[in-house]
Amino acid sequence: MKEILIKPLITEKMSADTERNNSYGFVVALGANKIEIKKAIETEYNVTVESIRTLRVDGKAKQRFTKTGMVKGRTNVYKKALVRLVKGEVIDFYDNI
Repeated sequence: MKEILIKPLITEKMSADTERNNSYGFVVALGANKIEIKKAIETEYNVTVESIRTLRVDGKAKQRFTKTGMVKGRTNVYKKALVRLVKGEVIDFYDNI
């Protein structure tokens, strides 16, 4: 089985959305669909998923001036999944620390 969940998104915006809507963000594999994401989250965190929204974030073009000239590159492309849980269920990312 391929790795679907790469890492959770822990940002100020996602923390506010967690408090308001009981939704969490994850970086997932580019080829993963909503059904695979739902199964992975339910088995990994033992919660019930209400809904999932996914979006693909394109990489940005970056350039930097160095002594030897201009270096061009891109940031990575990744896929985000915004997962809403059933009311009353919580994912605690900090319980293993």
